[in-house]
Amino acid sequence: MSSDLASQEGKNSEQKVGLILIGDELLSGVRQDKHMRNAIDMLRKRGMTLAWVRIIGDTRKEIIETLNQTKLLNDVVFSFGGIGATPDDQTRAAAAEAFDEKFILHPEAKGLLLEKFGESAYPHRILMAELAENSELIPNPINQVPGFKLANHHFVPGFPNMAWPMIEWVLDTHYAHLFNDNPNVEWRWDVLRVPESSLVDMMNEILASFEGVGISSLPSTVKRGDLIDFGLKGPEVEVTKAASWLEAYFKENEIKYLFRGANY
Repeated sequence: MSSDLASQEGKNSEQKVGLILIGDELLSGVRQDKHMRNAIDMLRKRGMTLAWVRIIGDTRKEIIETLNQTKLLNDVVFSFGGIGATPDDQTRAAAAEAFDEKFILHPEAKGLLLEKFGESAYPHRILMAELAENSELIPNPINQVPGFKLANHHFVPGFPNMAWPMIEWVLDTHYAHLFNDNPNVEWRWDVLRVPESSLVDMMNEILASFEGVGISSLPSTVKRGDLIDFGLKGPEVEVTKAASWLEAYFKENEIKYLFRGANY
């Protein structure tokens, strides 16, 4: 393997996945996001994880500023919303500006819209074919109005029934090299009737003793000290060892607990 190829593979292996959720209605609470949970599930099926999410408004300026930041990352980015034909749909034009591309009537996208809608594509639907010049199209199995790809950024509609199969297509077509047959696992316990402060030494012992294992401790805010949602996350082999140690610790210290399950 050449050094350049090895370097590129190392770069790819470090890629994270992030989401941009676009819509004033999300920020105002008029609508609730439906994409993050599904994205997490789609990634998990492929041994991948979600690293970050940004929720932003519909203004072109805000979208451009966000893309100017995220395009500097090596991350795989999925952007939901704002690619329709109404005046509040600013994502297409903003993406072209952020990626320093000409904003044109994309020939391939135009062809798809004319094939789908005929002359009724004019005067408004055809606007959805105005894209950054070097956009690669993302097929839409529901109504054939495409999304688009610029570098490692992928722009899809806000409608879940369209967006989700489009995201799966992108992952399977462009990022199969990032799939992981041995992803990290996450196991969780309900720890009963102990104050969180009494478990700090135990947490430090886990972090010091089991390589690559992380912890999370979420005490109940309903009744302080009544319940702690405790988790271990990391390579399955090490999490299994840490879990055995943890439950032995609970029993030795007469701490009541319930194992909630794996891979939350």
